Amino acid sequence: MEKEMIRKQNEMASRLKTAGITMKQIHITAGIDTAYWEKDGKEYGVAVIVLFDHHTHAVLERVYASGEVTVPYIPGLLAFRELPLIRQAFTRLKKRPDLLLFDGNGYLHPRHMGIASQASIELGIPSIGVAKTFYHYGDGQYVMPENTAGAWTDIIVNGQVDGRALRTQKDVKPVFVSIGNRIDLDMATAVVQSYSDPGSHIPLPTRYADLETKRLRRQLSA
Repeated sequence: MEKEMIRKQNEMASRLKTAGITMKQIHITAGIDTAYWEKDGKEYGVAVIVLFDHHTHAVLERVYASGEVTVPYIPGLLAFRELPLIRQAFTRLKKRPDLLLFDGNGYLHPRHMGIASQASIELGIPSIGVAKTFYHYGDGQYVMPENTAGAWTDIIVNGQVDGRALRTQKDVKPVFVSIGNRIDLDMATAVVQSYSDPGSHIPLPTRYADLETKRLRRQLSA
């Protein structure tokens, strides 16, 4: 199973595009996150999608899908575990987002096919990966950004730029931004920073999705 997943990621990586959408084309953004719990010896999950008006940052819509999860956690293969529920949630949206923001990685991945990239190719929508922790692979390294809002440094892996460490607010930990698909890294960085909020170091779309998954996990697991 694992070998087949890796083979599929390698095939999909050839379809990844490192540019595409422009700022003028972004009207609705989606924050996406998942959460898990165990009950009666089985594992369950919930995937949440929160839609935002990109210009006003108003919440437009919230949907979720929950159910049993049968794919185990395997480093580098997270998409195969999370996408079934994300796809279900996506079918419940009344509006179609122009851009997806994932709590996870995209290009910042050994095969450049993190959850943000794989989901974008499957759903046909540009995406960005915004991870809270640094996913180390190869000789990946970065210099800590200056302690000012909007400061960033490139993450270099095997001699190329795979993502950025971005400090969205002063005195907070950086987040790790990478393109998912059909967007360039400068624009991805600008979008994430535009959703910076004093209450958290993660951008509003993924923050709201994270809070909603935790709320639903408490409700559904009870």
